[in-house]
Amino acid sequence: MFTYEEAVEYIEEIPKFTKKNKLEHTKECLRRLGNPGSDKKIIHVAGTNGKGSVCAFLASMLRQGGCVCGLFTSPHLVEINERFQIDEVPLDNQLFLEAFIKVKELSDELLSEGSYHPTYFEFLFLMGMWIFWKKDVEYIILETGLGGRMDATNSIARPLACVITSVSLDHTEYLGDTVTAIAGEKAGIIKHQVPVIYDGNVLASSEVIKKRAEAMESLSCPVTEDQISIHRIASEGIDFSWNNGYYQDVAVRIPFIARYQVMNAALAMKVMEVLKDTHKIPVEALVKGIAATRWQGRMETVLPGVIVDGAHNEDGVARFVETVSHFEEEYPVTLLFSAVSDKDYKDMIREICSSLTLSGVVTTEVGGSRAVSAGRLAEVFRENACETVYACPNIEHAFEKACDLKKEGMLFCAGSLYLVGEIKDYIRRRVHD
Repeated sequence: MFTYEEAVEYIEEIPKFTKKNKLEHTKECLRRLGNPGSDKKIIHVAGTNGKGSVCAFLASMLRQGGCVCGLFTSPHLVEINERFQIDEVPLDNQLFLEAFIKVKELSDELLSEGSYHPTYFEFLFLMGMWIFWKKDVEYIILETGLGGRMDATNSIARPLACVITSVSLDHTEYLGDTVTAIAGEKAGIIKHQVPVIYDGNVLASSEVIKKRAEAMESLSCPVTEDQISIHRIASEGIDFSWNNGYYQDVAVRIPFIARYQVMNAALAMKVMEVLKDTHKIPVEALVKGIAATRWQGRMETVLPGVIVDGAHNEDGVARFVETVSHFEEEYPVTLLFSAVSDKDYKDMIREICSSLTLSGVVTTEVGGSRAVSAGRLAEVFRENACETVYACPNIEHAFEKACDLKKEGMLFCAGSLYLVGEIKDYIRRRVHD
């Protein structure tokens, strides 16, 4: 019998002995598990940036409306249980272990037949669907992992709605090297006559999504920035309103400081508008849900004046810079930065240095075998005219150094979700010690 710790260790070892499987494999696994989730109301979310935030906004609105909601997202920042939430509460260890044993038994059965072992992501997805069946949730919100068309979550045959957030260049080695190619992969989640709500701000991607929706006879619902008016951006959040339609003249507040979260909130609210006859939640409750949303690692304040952000690709860094620019008008800004080797960290650093005036930079290392050395990152910052730069390979020392440099200003920690997870874990341990 496995312990919780042994189960986590087993899952983390999966990439070493398996390969990506076809969707038919995932569908067969679901069939053998009794098709958990087949009777649930499912919202399927894909995109390059903002997927997790949209999922969080949706889960919060559904909870505010009294609906029991299961949420499956990735990656986790500290503990793997974070990937499974019910009514916004991460899964407890006991139910995690029960789900693990169920899927492990299925995996053993498949291997004994000469079939494939589920992949890391597929294994977790299967666990999630079993968990949500076991807890008898009403709604399930599924965030895709990589891409969309071939993602394990795309084995779900009939969601209530499909959502596609902003599309930009990321994982080009798997999804294509143009925005249109990547949009095509994301649009692969659209099902026949299932409405699709999507970020319509970039013509190249929105045209691909629109054509796919037409081919699938699906209602096409683009959301664009001109539908929204931002009234105030402050340290406690952003106030905005819709310019037309269902939410006309309704004042909305999101508890985040990043302007891009307005678009993510608007996408989630549009989903709830499209599904209004299903959930029947009044607008006032939806607005309360938006205001109460919690989401880790996306411009998240973890200590006074200390903000972590998972920006780790071109579009994410552009949005990070947009947010920090707003605050550096009032505060000196210190940056704690790290990145992994399969991201274009040179361009990320170049964008940050050309757009921001940083009072100090600390570089550190995350990502294990994929880590870029703190010294190399510091060198690139200096090459881009940043003078006050410190390289601290140990992340705990790096964080303390950055806090010392911060003084009365603000500290932003960015470059990788691994960095966010490490910092949150360190802060938690420091508080408990």
